[in-house]
This record gives sequence, C-alpha cells and structure tokens, in this order.
Amino acid sequence: MRHVFTRGIAALVLFAFALVPSAVWAASTFYGEAVHVSTTNIKVRDPKTGQVLSFEILPHFDQIFSPDGKTTYQMKDVHEGHYVAIIYDQKALGIRHADKIYVMSNANQRIANP
Repeated sequence: MRHVFTRGIAALVLFAFALVPSAVWAASTFYGEAVHVSTTNIKVRDPKTGQVLSFEILPHFDQIFSPDGKTTYQMKDVHEGHYVAIIYDQKALGIRHADKIYVMSNANQRIANP
C-alpha cells in the first residue's frame, strides 16, 4: 500500500511539471551595474531604464565568468560599479536567483551565448 501511495505522489508531481509552461522554466538575462554585492545577494541597476533587480546567490556560488566564458572569477572579484550580466531564473519558490554572472569588460559588450 505504501508503494502505491508513493508512486501516486510521484505521478502527480510529474504531471504538475508537465503542465507548467516552458516560459516559466526559461532563464532570463539582466545587464547592468552592480550596486550592492554581498555573499548572499547582488543588486544590479540597469543604467538605461533605472530598473534595479536583486538576485539571491547560493553558498559556494562559482559561476562567474568573463564575457567570452573562458575566464572564471571568484565572487570576491565582483565589486560595486562593475558592469555585469546576470543569467537568472525564479524556479526555487519564486525567488530570483543568479545561475551565472558575467563580469563585462570596459566595452560592455553583450554575451554571445548565455
């Protein structure tokens, strides 16, 4: 009886994921200037629109790259005033969190393939 209940719950969970639109699971990109950087979050302001977004950062976050994706950085290398590109999603309880951070160069070019 216990196995039937467990399999039923698993089937319901899989069915629920199938109903969620793919746009909800898609990652988004936000470009801007880092306004606040700490070990748990980063706040970025888009200089064109003035929009400010805050992103949660998980412990031991190590997905920080140069714009070409070849050079990696540590979180201590990201400072206020740096132009960054954040690839993020809101899967975990609707909280906006960073999946990858790209530290942009002085040219502030867009990342080619996030």
